[in-house]
Amino acid sequence: MNTEKKAVFFDADGTICDMEKGVPDSAMEAIRKLRENGHEAWLCTGRSRAFVPGYLEQIPFTGMISACGATIEKDGVRLYNNEMTPEVAKLSVEVLRKYGLIPVMEGADFMYYDKDEYTLEINWYRDLITEALGPKWRPIRGYEDTMHINKISAKMTEGCNDRQACLELSQYYDVIRHENNDFVGTTIELVPKGCNKAVGIAAVCRIFDIPWENTVVFGDSNNDLSMFEYAATKVAMGNASKKIRELADYVTTDMFHYGIRNGLTKLGLI
Repeated sequence: MNTEKKAVFFDADGTICDMEKGVPDSAMEAIRKLRENGHEAWLCTGRSRAFVPGYLEQIPFTGMISACGATIEKDGVRLYNNEMTPEVAKLSVEVLRKYGLIPVMEGADFMYYDKDEYTLEINWYRDLITEALGPKWRPIRGYEDTMHINKISAKMTEGCNDRQACLELSQYYDVIRHENNDFVGTTIELVPKGCNKAVGIAAVCRIFDIPWENTVVFGDSNNDLSMFEYAATKVAMGNASKKIRELADYVTTDMFHYGIRNGLTKLGLI
């Protein structure tokens, strides 16, 4: 058993949770055991804070990094929140729509999208998102001038010019592209310039005096690349992208085949 206190940062989707199935019992139990053994467990998700559902909040996390490092909180207290101005948010919607992309605007308190635009054909689990958000969902229509967002999930459509859209918004955002065989509905994440999961983890380490050599990350997708390049120990899920696997110290199984438990056991943390 590794008795030196570690800070373990977990990605959400594809790592500890699934949009339809929630969090596997094995992952929940493994993280509880991790905490009982004296280690820290941080959620480190690309989702904005508004989009962190109840089933993730039930996990006994030490704290939470959301929106790819744009928001940090601990014990329910928001320590940092990097928001785009409402003017930039409005401009972003206009530019994305001009080039055929569908804007899903993600904030710490609300998510904004228009259901007649962000359809089930674009994302089959849109209704699951809306249900999970509850009162935290707002349409863009009617809130164009007052949106407070941390990031954007731009959905691609047939014939869209995503490269030009990203180029026109490049002074405001860094772009994260995902590996996906399905073109339509593929997400391009736009995060505030200089903001990523590694920056969020580094800030947590600085605030709470966590030595770099004690950082551990679990992840699966390309928005985890920055934290895999940063952390001391990297564990890729069995379903991870090629780039994540290449950076990993260890590849565990997927979350539905005890991936979190197996990974933490391999590291001697539970």
